[in-house]
Formats: sequence, structure tokens, C-alpha cells
Amino acid sequence: MRPYRLIRPAEPRTAAIFASPHSGRDYPSDFLAASVLSPLALRSSEDAYVDRLIDNAPAEGAPLLAACLPRAYVDLNRNPEDLDPRLIEGVPERGRGNARVAAGLGVIPRVVAGGREIRASRISLQEARRRIAAVHRPYHAALADLLDEQRRRFGQAVLFDMHSMPSEALTAARMRRGRVPDIVLGDLYGAAAAEEITAAVEEIFRAEGLVVRRNTPFAGAYVARRHGRPGQGQHVVQIEIARALYLDEVKVAPSADFDAFRALMHRVVAALARLLADKADLAAE
Repeated sequence: MRPYRLIRPAEPRTAAIFASPHSGRDYPSDFLAASVLSPLALRSSEDAYVDRLIDNAPAEGAPLLAACLPRAYVDLNRNPEDLDPRLIEGVPERGRGNARVAAGLGVIPRVVAGGREIRASRISLQEARRRIAAVHRPYHAALADLLDEQRRRFGQAVLFDMHSMPSEALTAARMRRGRVPDIVLGDLYGAAAAEEITAAVEEIFRAEGLVVRRNTPFAGAYVARRHGRPGQGQHVVQIEIARALYLDEVKVAPSADFDAFRALMHRVVAALARLLADKADLAAE
């Protein structure tokens, strides 16, 4: 059970790193057998095929890190202490909870999209810790190593943490702010990445004709909080892509627009890699 795939470039040429923590689709057989949901329903929480949208990163001189296990099994963008007492036996009802955990979206999710319960029974704390040790911990250790390598080689490191947004999540955003965004950039309101970097990323997406918004409705989560240290030359920009641009959300399969949008994203990846190669000293002071 591999926790992730890491594809390194033959020739490192950029301070950029591309990662996809939620596109894993290797479902363990015992997990499927214990679920009350169909395999298709379980996949509704995936950032499906985001890894394929950015798979040219190594050819552009940047490493690509992609999860193998699905988000429904372990959520790599959650704190490992975010344990849900309604799912995991032996976890206190008070003291560790937060809004995401209460909604069933802890590090070991209780629900998938639409609030649908994954299981009819709870799991042991031992099982939860086993999953975290086998999947969550190695992924973040690999990410930390990549960031350290890039900082040593280029003087800075910029992680592009790639995700996708379901259409229902964007409906509320449209009601609040008008146009539905194609892309949402999250930098924790400047706490995870320097303004110069986020602004340059925004311009690259806008040049492709995409509607871009910052930090609303997604500002970033555990990956950005844990690894974003702009004062030390280590930046994280969470990039959320509207699924409707490339995915049949009902079938969780590439749509008729997939190839064209993948070509667009390949251009974006190339531009982001060049940005961090051409401006190796950007925000590195």
C-alpha cells in the first residue's frame, strides 16, 4: 500500500513543487468491504484526476508528489490530531473537536460529499493511528524533504498544493460574490505565501482566460498551515480548480472537455515552473 507517488525531474530547474493530496484512487479492499456506500459514492470526495492535469511538472523541471490512497481513507489536508469521536472509539467527545471534525471531515473522514456516512460502525483508535502512520505521516515527511531540497538548491521553495472544487461548493460562493470562480488561490490571507508569489500565480491563470478569486471560499488548510513559512523562503499556494471545467461530476470521470483543459493546465504548470526558474530570488530575502 503505497502512500504516494513521487516523480522527480531528470533535471531540476525550478523552485516549484506540485502536489496533489486528494486525487488518490487506490481503495483498499477491506475499506470498500466495510463501507455502506458504493465505490462511486466513495469517489465523490476525490479531487479526481487532478494529478493528470499537472503530470507534465517533471518535464518542466519540478517534482510531482501525488497521493495514492483516497481522501475518504485518510485526509492529508487535515491535522493528524483531528480525530472524530463519532467515528473513532476511544476519542474524547470534548477537547479535540472543531467545525470540520463536527461535520465528519476529520483526518479520518466519517462522511463523503453530501454528508453521506461511509460506515455503519465506528473504527478503533488503533486503526485510525495505523492509517495516519502508514499514509499521513510519510506523505508529509516526503513533502518536508522536498521543500528542504528546493530551498537548499534554489534559495526558496514554492509548493503548489493542487485541489478541485465541486460545483455545489461554488453555488454558495456565486450567491455571495457574483461570478463563479474557475480558480481559487488560497494562501491563508498572506500567512502561507508572499504576496508577490500569489499575485504572479493569479496573473498566469488570468492570462488563460480563467476567473480567479483569492481565499474565498477556500483559504487553505493543514498543508498550507504546516508547510507555509514565507519568512523563511518557503511558500504554499493552494490552488482549487472548478471540477466542472474538466470532470463529469456524476460519473466521476473525465468529461468531454478534459483533454482541452488538461492542455491548458499543462501550459499553466509550465508557466509556474518558469516563474520560479526565472525569478529564483523572488521573495527569497
